[in-house]
Amino acid sequence: MTLRTTFNRLRRRWLRRWIWQPVFGEEQRGRVLKHTRISSASVIEHEDRLVLGDNVFIGAFNFIEASAGITIEEGVQITSHSAIVTHSSHRSQRLLGPAYTTWPTPLGGERPGWISGPVHIGAYSFIGPHSLIEANTRIGRGTLVCAGSFVRGSYPDFAILEGRPARVVGDSRRADERALERFPELRVLYDAWAKVPQPVDLEGPR
Repeated sequence: MTLRTTFNRLRRRWLRRWIWQPVFGEEQRGRVLKHTRISSASVIEHEDRLVLGDNVFIGAFNFIEASAGITIEEGVQITSHSAIVTHSSHRSQRLLGPAYTTWPTPLGGERPGWISGPVHIGAYSFIGPHSLIEANTRIGRGTLVCAGSFVRGSYPDFAILEGRPARVVGDSRRADERALERFPELRVLYDAWAKVPQPVDLEGPR
């Protein structure tokens, strides 16, 4: 083994450790999420309001703003150059003008025109690059968000979402079933998460 090869191996090992950070999650009561990776090239604001499952992948150059609470369930993949935000202030800034920064906001209050609400992303969903997920959004399990989509609202499990604004254009289970016909031995693994009954949420996103 040459010196150059040894150096390159050490450099890659060091970069992997720096870029993909070990992650702690509230659901795990502070234990390390062994299979969750977040690129250090992504930005997370209000990380104390971010709840992560394990096996989550958050790639480079994403912006995650969790002031009103974000839950990302197990197995979610967030590719790159996407934004997940739980508040919007642009209307409030237009209404108030220069008074925006000095407007009195009593404890628990908000500025006029301010929009805020949580985001929930269901297990084993995929968020394509250059997507926007806005406040008060609930995405069901197994959902595919196509690249460049703007997502706001509540969507069912296994939806394929596309567009600005996003709409349901398909069901991800169709492609899954074709794959499972080729690899029937994987059915038990697929059913273990996909067929688990989910609690009914009568109140919707909070």
